[in-house]
Amino acid sequence: MSSGVILLDEHLLIVGLNSAAEHILGVSQRRARGESLLKLVDDDPEMRDILARVIATDDQYANEMRLAPTEVHAEERIVDCRVSRIATDDACVLVEITDVTRRIQISRENALLMQHGAGRQMIRQLAHEIKNPLGGIRGAAQLLERQLDEAEQREYTDVVISETDRLAALVDTLLGPGGPPNKQPVNVHELLEYVVKITEAEDQRSLRIRRDYDPGLPTIDLDRDQMVQALLNLVKNATAALDGQGTLTLRSRAETNFTIGSVRHRVIASIEIEDDGPGIPTDLQDSVFYPLVTSRPEGTGLGLPAAQELISRHGGLIEFESRPGRTVFLVRIPLDQSARAGDE
Repeated sequence: MSSGVILLDEHLLIVGLNSAAEHILGVSQRRARGESLLKLVDDDPEMRDILARVIATDDQYANEMRLAPTEVHAEERIVDCRVSRIATDDACVLVEITDVTRRIQISRENALLMQHGAGRQMIRQLAHEIKNPLGGIRGAAQLLERQLDEAEQREYTDVVISETDRLAALVDTLLGPGGPPNKQPVNVHELLEYVVKITEAEDQRSLRIRRDYDPGLPTIDLDRDQMVQALLNLVKNATAALDGQGTLTLRSRAETNFTIGSVRHRVIASIEIEDDGPGIPTDLQDSVFYPLVTSRPEGTGLGLPAAQELISRHGGLIEFESRPGRTVFLVRIPLDQSARAGDE
């Protein structure tokens, strides 16, 4: 069975569990027997409430809950949990748990891909509607400027030309670098260090930077300039959130049998940029990859959609997790870029 099954006695102590439950809880049946289930799930208040209600009412309850990292599982996991009454010689409560972490991640990845597609279409429409008349406005302002004798009047045409150029630059930023990626073997860690050097040169405030690199990660065929821009956007966002105080963590890992959208890859590189700042506001978390969405007054809301576009050109995806005290953006890139050659 892929679902974990746990049997509890009237004191909510474990009297038996199957191998799937051993794996999900990260504990052997020998160690778990006689232990409190609540102790194994960090006395989760939802689980405690469900167990109490089942004991009191004999009804069946179901809920989704999060399991904290364990010695076996380094990451937090999401499980579907069903609790019901049973009647056997030594058990009175049956708990069924199913690890749905990856299923939820895949659903979220698909939502991000759809969001990126919608955002890219919005960008192209916006660029088309804005950029075409800008050339005409700028040309008309230049012609008008030649007809004006007074310097004071020419100041107004200068403003028109200047603002037109600013809007054109904004549109170019929305569209991002053009053309297919120029892929060459790249060391991901060297890219990250280069991005840190740029960031430190631009912002003199000192941050604690922690590195947790996987030394076994091989070089990957990537467009260096596009990858630098994408990672720079993410690092700048993190440093802006920290506002000069806190820790920026750069992490790399290799993940096996990983699905990005509908494509399963044998091995991918996962590049993580984590900060311990205040987190992304809850009301923005479903739309941060749309253009012009930002929580900062000085922000443009272009950094994340541009980064997502550049990573998508390498068959990858940017995901994120955020709560107060921990925000991490995860850049997922297939190690084998040869399959993307015909897609560019």
